[in-house]
Amino acid sequence: MQKQNDQIELNEINNALSEVKKTQGEVYKVSSNIMLKSDKNIVIKELEEKKKLIDIKIQSIEKQEKIINEKSEKLKKEINLEISKKK
Repeated sequence: MQKQNDQIELNEINNALSEVKKTQGEVYKVSSNIMLKSDKNIVIKELEEKKKLIDIKIQSIEKQEKIINEKSEKLKKEINLEISKKK
């Protein structure tokens, strides 16, 4: 669930980055439910930093998933082996 939320947020950031980079005029950002005029380069830098953090979170979740899957497979094999011994 967390991974999906992070992937959705990453897509939103990528879309925002794309739009901000295309923008020729003023750039605004929302902070605490207030829309503020901001410098385009600062907004791009903030979005790229946020993107890096979310990428790291997703990679961490994927590593955890891999470890859990490997442990699960190992336990499954052990259980099946024990069951076959008792037959």
